[in-house]
Amino acid sequence: MTEQALQNYLKAHYPQENEKCEWKEFKSLKSAVSGRAGEDIISYISAIANMQGGHLVVGVQDQTLNIIGIQEFAGYNIQEIKFRIVGNCTNLNDDAFWVEELRSSDTNKIVWVFHIPKHQFRLPVYAHRKAWQRIGDNLLEMTSARLSAILNEIQPHDDWSAAIVPDANIDDLDPKAIALAREKFIGKFPQLKDEAETWDDLTFLNKIPVCIKGKITRTAIILLGRRESEHFINPSVAKIRWVLKTLQNEEKDSDVLGCPILLSIDQIYQKIRNLKYQYLPEGTLFPVELLRFEPFNIREAINNCVAHQDYTKAGYINVVEFEDERLVFTNLGAFLPGSVEKVIELDAPQENYRNRFLANAMFQLGLIETRGGGIKKMFINQRKRFFPLPDYEFEPDRTKMILTGKIIDMEFVHILTQHPSLSLSDVILLDSVQKKKDVSDDAIKHLRKQGLIEGRKPNLFLSHGVVEPIEDVGLKAQYIKNKSFDDQHFKDMIMEYLKKFGSASRSDIDKLLMDKLSDVLSGASKRNKIMNLLQKLRSEQKIKLGTSKRWTSNL
Repeated sequence: MTEQALQNYLKAHYPQENEKCEWKEFKSLKSAVSGRAGEDIISYISAIANMQGGHLVVGVQDQTLNIIGIQEFAGYNIQEIKFRIVGNCTNLNDDAFWVEELRSSDTNKIVWVFHIPKHQFRLPVYAHRKAWQRIGDNLLEMTSARLSAILNEIQPHDDWSAAIVPDANIDDLDPKAIALAREKFIGKFPQLKDEAETWDDLTFLNKIPVCIKGKITRTAIILLGRRESEHFINPSVAKIRWVLKTLQNEEKDSDVLGCPILLSIDQIYQKIRNLKYQYLPEGTLFPVELLRFEPFNIREAINNCVAHQDYTKAGYINVVEFEDERLVFTNLGAFLPGSVEKVIELDAPQENYRNRFLANAMFQLGLIETRGGGIKKMFINQRKRFFPLPDYEFEPDRTKMILTGKIIDMEFVHILTQHPSLSLSDVILLDSVQKKKDVSDDAIKHLRKQGLIEGRKPNLFLSHGVVEPIEDVGLKAQYIKNKSFDDQHFKDMIMEYLKKFGSASRSDIDKLLMDKLSDVLSGASKRNKIMNLLQKLRSEQKIKLGTSKRWTSNL
């Protein structure tokens, strides 16, 4: 931008000096960083951090905001000066502190804007072994009253999403997003339709609430802010990245959408190729056709990422679509409930939220269930489809959820079809077995008692089934060796043998079947299984055992 455009930009975003903003010429960064205490960058950063956070604009003239430019960098670049400042500002939250460089295209003048976070809970920021503060536009050593206020803050965890954005107003919000918010609110609470239609926009925003007494919050900027309003939450970002990847993990297409997130959620949803899927249930000639992904599951996953994102980490929410029918959703921040099993078993409202104000607003708009049940409903939807249940992977600062849009083991389908009363806890255990996950010994005993699994740990398999076709021939062959076939296949082999040769001894049947049974069975287990097959055929009156101890067919 030109120098005039840059000056207009600075006046628009940092219009006056106050407790949250300071303009300084600081032509030489050397003296600006290491100058006399109370007159250098480090002291100003301490003072602004000890108030509510804010900005230090360097390279502009006091009072006029005319651009002077930094004329002597003294060897500093942004990374080096940040390192120097963080090292000399005790208790500064360096993850949220950042420096922005602005340059005029016609005069090549450079301005730096230091974006300074509020002090952390009960930790004043010190510079030159003193804590500084701003009173008006004056820089002073912190008073005992202000220091006491910081040391005695009663909120141990500020709700980042509830913070007021002082310089923002309703004009910084997107009218289309506000209109959609009204539509979703009335959809959630139809009994309030007549009353809601009498509210002006600001009243409505206070009611949701995304505003507090008419003041714009970070939640309002995230959900409803105009595209150009995202700077109000700097250095945090509110963006969702969608990526389409091939089977070879190569990026095929991508897009990034930001504020207003309320509109971006729908736009991301539309990008996902939710194609039709067909499978042939057992006992019928008519295929079932359905969407690969239940729409609720996609929206719930995206909305959960938005609600639970740790925005202070300044990262993107990611929605990655793989051509092997997987969707992977990631957001920054630990999974606060600790485990998915806890969420499903309790089926109750979550006890704590990273962004309670944002989560509440999203509930009011029908986007998430703060009263519990959203995650459980995703599991139930996958169960109804006979698809693998959602997978969660947790890291200290990152949460990943994976949705699979296809059947991976037909025996999983058979079991769920034949045992519709299975508890969701049991289905989760069966899902772990089909995915070759580690299962506890107690869980193995429980499933084996119900006749739902076979094999020996770690080579466990769902009982009597064949997986859907596998592309890798080697994997397919190994699976067949491990999994074997269902009982009917072996019974048919026995009947075919008797039809061809008239009779067979037990040793003949053993030779026929032993090398065809699952490799995970021991020799004794294989012989027991053959005996069970013969007894089943006998009880069905299809074969009989003669006095010569040879089996013959009754058909």
